[in-house]
Amino acid sequence: MKLNKTYLSLMLLCALCACGSSDDDDDTKDMNKPVINTKDIVAVPTNCEVYKRGDVIPFNCLFTDDTELGAYNIEIHQNFDHHTHSTSSVECQMDEKKDPVKPWTYNQDFSIPSGQKSFTARHDIAIPADIDPGDYHFMVRLTDRAGWQELHAVAIKIAE
Repeated sequence: MKLNKTYLSLMLLCALCACGSSDDDDDTKDMNKPVINTKDIVAVPTNCEVYKRGDVIPFNCLFTDDTELGAYNIEIHQNFDHHTHSTSSVECQMDEKKDPVKPWTYNQDFSIPSGQKSFTARHDIAIPADIDPGDYHFMVRLTDRAGWQELHAVAIKIAE
């Protein structure tokens, strides 16, 4: 009886191993992150740009992927505590650290039409007139259909 259970377990293990993927499947898997391209076009915003409350941030960026793009997210949040997201080596002149009173937070998801390997994203993002001026981060997260993600963050300033 004990021998039958061992034999049955070995047979089950062999069957499961036989169901694994072949090397041919690896050729069709997307193993690369998408690219947030800020060099081949006039990408906006760039590090250290200054905008005024009540104005618009014109977002323009080129996204590419070797297989298929998925979606992207734009996030803007205060950087009054001088934290970093480390995607750029550029150092911007920063205001003194301060406590937020009415900070601006923008967080919006956008889809990319199916089948796209290249997509230019353009949006005019209105800056509220009554927010705290100061240092902010403008972040873009790009995800391809396979789930790989790329992050691009720049430091911007909102002036009075």
